[in-house]
Amino acid sequence: MRLRVLGSAAGGGFPQWNCGCANCDGVRRGSIRATARRQESVAICSGAGGGEEGERWFVLNVSPEIRAQVESFSGLWPKGRRQSPMAGLVLTNGDLDHCLGLLSLRESFPLNVYATAEVWRGFTEANVLFRTLERFPGQITWHPIELGREQRLSAGTSPSSNDDAGDLRMTAFAVTGKRPIHLENVGTPGPEDNIGLLIRPVGPGPVVAYVPAAARWTAELEAQLSQADTVFFDGTFWSSAEMSTSGVGDKRAEDMAHLPIGGPEGSLERIKRLPARRKIFIHINNTNPILREDSAERAQVQAAGVEVAHDDMDVTL
Repeated sequence: MRLRVLGSAAGGGFPQWNCGCANCDGVRRGSIRATARRQESVAICSGAGGGEEGERWFVLNVSPEIRAQVESFSGLWPKGRRQSPMAGLVLTNGDLDHCLGLLSLRESFPLNVYATAEVWRGFTEANVLFRTLERFPGQITWHPIELGREQRLSAGTSPSSNDDAGDLRMTAFAVTGKRPIHLENVGTPGPEDNIGLLIRPVGPGPVVAYVPAAARWTAELEAQLSQADTVFFDGTFWSSAEMSTSGVGDKRAEDMAHLPIGGPEGSLERIKRLPARRKIFIHINNTNPILREDSAERAQVQAAGVEVAHDDMDVTL
């Protein structure tokens, strides 16, 4: 399998358009050792297509920057007049930075979207903008994600299609999180609001775990991650009070459903003990000190054998 990081930052990207924190100001001015980042998204393929030109890719989360992300990676460039190597799009939750990009893919091309029933309802119901994806029959096909059931990632026009797009299999599991801001007072929170993914080829092969948002570390979460050879995990905040200490807000990391990296109960202490060969933090907020290549926090992450995702990062299993 092959993965390409299309974006590694949290919602708003890095630098964030309206943020003048030390990180954002520093990267704009070139006064800190850091690089700009697009909003989190990863493309994955089975690696069975005989090279980049023949691969069909599944995109995990569709950020508002999807057009720029496609242009950043030749593997996603059209190979014909009206064609795309994107075989499907998978949503891990209904946050706008994970699904708003769907509306930018409205130009007369059929889309296969994988999402839980709850995430799909949140995106489609009472959303007049969704009509831009209903201009012709089959413009968008929803493939329901069912928790705990392994299912094929298909490039076909229905969940029963025989087109298996390189024999990738996906199993979703509930991860502690929250409903997106625009739906906080709508409906009832449930296990389908935020999920993690285990993706593997058919038959024996490597397993990728993808969890870009996690509010708590639980025994169930650890059991799922322990199955993976490579783990992408929520790296949003370094500390609980990061927003306030950066002078940009007063919410704690936990209030925003993200487990901080640092501290004795943080995710770094947990993730470094996993058996995975590679462990990678992704979805990194613009205030996080691990964005600075020479920070003490970055050094601590690297000393634990954990990587910090960056845009255009390639991972081959």
